[in-house]
Amino acid sequence: MSYGRPLRSRPRPWSGPLLLLLRLAVMGVGLGLIAGTGLKLLAPRLAPGSVLMPPLQAPPPPATGLSSGRFQPRQQLGRLSRRWQQLAAAQPELTASAFLLVLDDGRYAEMRSELPLPAASAIKTPILLAALEDLDAGKLRWNESLTLTRQLVGGGAGWMASRPLGSRFPVHEAATEMIRVSDNSATNLLIQRLGGRQAVNQRFRALGLSATTLRNWLPDLDGTNTTSSRDLARAIALVDTGAKLSPRARDLFRQTLARSATNTLIPLGMLMALGREAPDPDSELLAYGISVLNKTGDIGIAYADAALIELPDGQRAVAAFLVKGPFNDPRSAELIRAMAGEAAKTLLNRS
Repeated sequence: MSYGRPLRSRPRPWSGPLLLLLRLAVMGVGLGLIAGTGLKLLAPRLAPGSVLMPPLQAPPPPATGLSSGRFQPRQQLGRLSRRWQQLAAAQPELTASAFLLVLDDGRYAEMRSELPLPAASAIKTPILLAALEDLDAGKLRWNESLTLTRQLVGGGAGWMASRPLGSRFPVHEAATEMIRVSDNSATNLLIQRLGGRQAVNQRFRALGLSATTLRNWLPDLDGTNTTSSRDLARAIALVDTGAKLSPRARDLFRQTLARSATNTLIPLGMLMALGREAPDPDSELLAYGISVLNKTGDIGIAYADAALIELPDGQRAVAAFLVKGPFNDPRSAELIRAMAGEAAKTLLNRS
């Protein structure tokens, strides 16, 4: 009897491929489980909107930050408008015009806001705007020299008139002194550089300043140069809202306006409405979170002031007031302060 090796059974011809398919199926299921588990663990770390995890949340709400605003009156502050009318009616010998617009939301108040009245030195604000437009367009240089001639010498405010004829001043100095100390000769230098009175008037029309007209060189003590409270407010708003000027030119406009030395009308009126009075209203207003960039006008028979007002909540408003009355009548300035005070109460919700 022989004990040799046991005989192996001959494999079936189809068993090899079957086993291979079975093994691949098992491996596929295993890899699928591993991949699914891995993706589940990684899912919280994937950025929304990626290929592996599409966004499931609703889009974020729109930003609610401060806008640049627009010169677009929408909702009248009727109580403030009526209060201005009451103040003006109490002074029948005075003719007054007033306008206020909150640039962020379109709330506004007005009283005869389109009435042309003597502009005095308040017309220097739209002249500054026209000069900075030419700077933006490359039509003038900020450091180019302007020559003082006999025709351009303006009396009254400022110091340039005391310099010899032929003296030269850079554009930036003329623009600064025109606002800082209301220099009339500096203003005339800029008017001449912009092409003269008629050319400047065309610029005013292009800016939508329909009541603003330059008829005489400064100081124009007879009050022939005119503007309106709405025009003055619009000139400032066009810059602050970005409708006019490049960012750098807007900075120059604001910096120049901030140098105005006279703050006895709108700034003082606003401060008095808060129960305070001080020699330097601008500094006192800062404690309340209020900044006022303004330019006044005073030729005795007419007073004016126009301002960009920055409020504690970050919003901005433009305001302008014009009053015509008897020569050097203190009631004219008092009326502007009273109207500015009422505006402050409304803006600060203290009325």
